[in-house]
Amino acid sequence: MAMMTLCFFAAIERIPLGLAVAIDFFGPLTVATLFGGRGWRLVCPLIAAAGILCLSWDGRALVGDLIGVLFAFGAAVGWGSYIVLMKRVGQQFKGLEGLSVSLIFAALAAAPFGIHQWQSGFSYEAVLAAGLLAVLVPLLPYALEFTALRWMKASAFAILMSLEPAIGAIAGFIVLGQALTGIQMLGVALAVAASAASTVSS
Repeated sequence: MAMMTLCFFAAIERIPLGLAVAIDFFGPLTVATLFGGRGWRLVCPLIAAAGILCLSWDGRALVGDLIGVLFAFGAAVGWGSYIVLMKRVGQQFKGLEGLSVSLIFAALAAAPFGIHQWQSGFSYEAVLAAGLLAVLVPLLPYALEFTALRWMKASAFAILMSLEPAIGAIAGFIVLGQALTGIQMLGVALAVAASAASTVSS
């Protein structure tokens, strides 16, 4: 959780949201590929990789920077590991106890990074915003995902979550004004196609 969240926020500081989400989506897609079967499903990561390449090119130059891309891949590793591990945790606990313990450890792991940034500036508005973000980003989605993972196969869950590249691109356009070129729209389509192919093959 800590790796996924910290790396993702570091990535979107440096690269467009749609590209960050598309790279991040490699995590659940890899889980779907490894745990959902073999055969032509193995082509899906290659389709997604082609989509990421299209998203990283705006028609004139590469968007973002290498560090941002590496952070996004770090988030992908965290997300894929999260799906596998939380599936096991969900089977060990009846309620949300496993999620609570996981969040405590994730908070402890992320705390040094937060304290370091806190020293550079402090305001009550920032604390309030951070509190709201903590509910909206880790707590609420993780609780819903945790509950879903208890009833779903890890591969099926990963396939559903892998639809996020399109959502990320739309959110980047509407909220952040990050318009997409034609080739970048093709990249989003390829990322979604990789998810659709996984769904069909399952």
